[in-house]
Parts: sequence; structure tokens; C-alpha cells
Amino acid sequence: MLTQFRSYERSARLLMVNQFTINLGFYMLMPYLAAHLSGTLGLAGWLVGLVLGVRNFSQQGMFLVGGALADRFGYKPLIVAGCVLRTLGFATLGLVDSLPALLAASAATGLAGALFNPAVRAYLAAAAGDRRLEAFALFNVFYQAGILLGPLVGMVLTGVNFQVTCLVSAGIFALLSIVQIRALPAREDEAAPGGDDRRAGGLPSSWRGVLANRPFLLFSGAMIGSYVLSFQVYLALPLEVRRLGGEGEFGTAAVAGLFAVSGLSTILGQTRVTRWCKARMTAGRALARGLMTMGLAFVPLLAATALPVPAEGPGRWALAAVPPALCALLLALGTMITYPFEMDTIVRLSGNRLVATHYGLYNTICGIGITLGNLLTGAALDASRSAGLPALPWIALPVLGLACSAALYGLHRTGRLAPVAGPAAAMG
Repeated sequence: MLTQFRSYERSARLLMVNQFTINLGFYMLMPYLAAHLSGTLGLAGWLVGLVLGVRNFSQQGMFLVGGALADRFGYKPLIVAGCVLRTLGFATLGLVDSLPALLAASAATGLAGALFNPAVRAYLAAAAGDRRLEAFALFNVFYQAGILLGPLVGMVLTGVNFQVTCLVSAGIFALLSIVQIRALPAREDEAAPGGDDRRAGGLPSSWRGVLANRPFLLFSGAMIGSYVLSFQVYLALPLEVRRLGGEGEFGTAAVAGLFAVSGLSTILGQTRVTRWCKARMTAGRALARGLMTMGLAFVPLLAATALPVPAEGPGRWALAAVPPALCALLLALGTMITYPFEMDTIVRLSGNRLVATHYGLYNTICGIGITLGNLLTGAALDASRSAGLPALPWIALPVLGLACSAALYGLHRTGRLAPVAGPAAAMG
């Protein structure tokens, strides 16, 4: 892995390290923000939800704008702007206690992600060239490492004071801002032909061009399932662990184990899985099989519903921990299969034009899908408990995965995942 990392040009290496640091700073703070808002500041539950929801809404809602701005003004300025804005947002979260200031800081942190996320991915795609697939595989390793380490660092810092966590996180983003300014070369998508005329029509013209790219929109819709399924590591699986294992130390440790299984398996296996898949299958087949793997990941939980639930003791603990851990492992494997091909396919379907705008719209579509998917999953969990049908969510989620897998395979068989020569290639 280290040899592969060193083989990329300096800007690509810097972007990978940056993503690790971005996730480190983000995840050392965000898991503990709700407790700070409700405990230290004493906000009502609906106000805590409002503050957190504003962050998510500002990020998901502005991805398309951030991507279009990156295509118009260049990737580096948007990456720097996002890091600076998140510096200010995180510092403010730790220093203020009024609701308007908290809402403004939360919105700023969300907007920051919308600015730098599409730009980082488009920059990496341009810098990696023909090695995009391998570059995104390695990028995901750094991405997951930040998610894995961030909460651990945050737990230590929050044990001292939540303000310390906020200021350290803000300091990380301030340092990132300086590094981007000094070390990241200014670069637009140099591979895109007609780079100058793409600015002529402004942002609305860019959006119309991307929205006219039907194969890209079909692909984005089919991929929503992958995000809904993978997000269950944070929603359905912890709820199932705590339902059977309780809210005590065992439940907490078992939930932490889910995240460890997911993160460590990706760190250790991502580049190997990508290398194996690239040698044996096309992008379309890899995407379809990745979604199939993610859907089948819930079969252990479905099988567990057929077993009697012990009242207590090791048997109940094993039933609470083992099937969710197997599910988390298979979800991670499915994500390892799909992610590099997914990021590469977006570039190909863009016709190598307005790449950041395509990434921005893709993030928005999948973000909306996650929200709706989580609402439906939560409803299925509630219905399963009230109706005494514990298997219901573990049937619905595999059906979703298999349906999305079939949709991706259909797009592959009909040639819609091939590079386009239509609207995306004609954009200006």
C-alpha cells in the first residue's frame, strides 16, 4: 500500500492525506455534539435535532452549487474555502451558546463540506489520470482511517472539555487550509476539452447540461441503494445490537465493534479487493455484484430471527453481537467492491466535463435517498416490533440491494455505463 501511495504524483498523495485529516477533525467532534447541545447547553431535543439537521441540509442542499463553483473557478480555491469555513464553524460551535449562533455555525460546517467534497474528488480524478480506479481505492483507505480514529481522539478530548475538542478540530482545519494554500497546485480539470467555453453559460447552464445526462441520472438513482444499505451500520445495526444486548457496557462495546469491523476491514482489504475485481470483471459487473453483496449482508440477521432468543447470558450476547458484526463485514466488502468503480464511473459518464458538478449532483441525489431510506428503515423497524415480525427489516433491505443490483446490471447490459458522447460530452 505504501509503495502504491508513493507512486502517485504529489498532489494526489496530498489529497489522500488531506481526506484522512478532514475525517479525523470531523469525526472527533460530530459524534459528541448532540450530547454537548443537550447536556452542557441544556437545549430541548427538537432544538438539538434542528441544529444537527441544519448542518446536514446545508451540506446536501449545496453539493451541486459547490461542484459547479469548483468547475467554474478551479478545484483548489473551493478546497481552501471549505477548509477555512469549517475552521470557523467548528471554532464557533465550541465558543457560543445562543441558538442563532449555533445554527449559523452548523450551517457553515455543512456548507464547507459541500464546497470541498466535490472539488477533492474531481481533483483526484484529474490528478490520477488512467489510474483513477486504484487512486479512489487508496483514497477510501485514508477516508475510513479518519472515520475510525476520529471518535477515539474526540472521546479523549471531550473527556477534558468539549470546547477543547472544538478548538483542536478547528485547528486541524486551519492547518489544512494553510497546507492547501502552500502545497496544493492550482489545477482545474485539465483533461476536459473546451475548458474555457464551459464558463460561458454560468452555473444554470452547467446544471442544465448535467441534468440532461440521462445515463448519469439513471446510474445515480440505482446507486442510492448502496448508501441506504451502508448507512445501516449507523442506524439499524446499532439498534438491533442494543435491542438484544441492552444499553449497558456490552451494548456499547458491541456497537463500537461494528464500527471497528467496518473500518479495519476496509483499511486492510480495500486495495486488494479493487485489484482482484479489476482483473476479473468490468465496472458494471463489479457495481452489480457489490450491491448484491451489500443486500445479502443482512441474511445473517434474517437467519438469526429464526433462532430462539435466550433470556440472558452468553447466548443472548452472541446473538446480539455476531450477526450484526457479520453484516457489517459484508457491507464493508460490498462497499470495497463498489466505491472505486462508482467514483470512476461518474467521471466516465460525465464525458470528462464538469466532473465536480456531476459529483455534486450525485452527492445530493444520494443524500436525499439516504434520508428517505432511513425514514423507511426506521418505520420498518418500528413496524416489526409492534407487529411481532422481527424479520421484516431484514427482508426489506436485501430486496432493496438486489433490486439496485439488477438495475445496475441492466444499465451495464444496455451500454448506459459506457462513456457518453451525448449531452455530457457536448456541454459548454
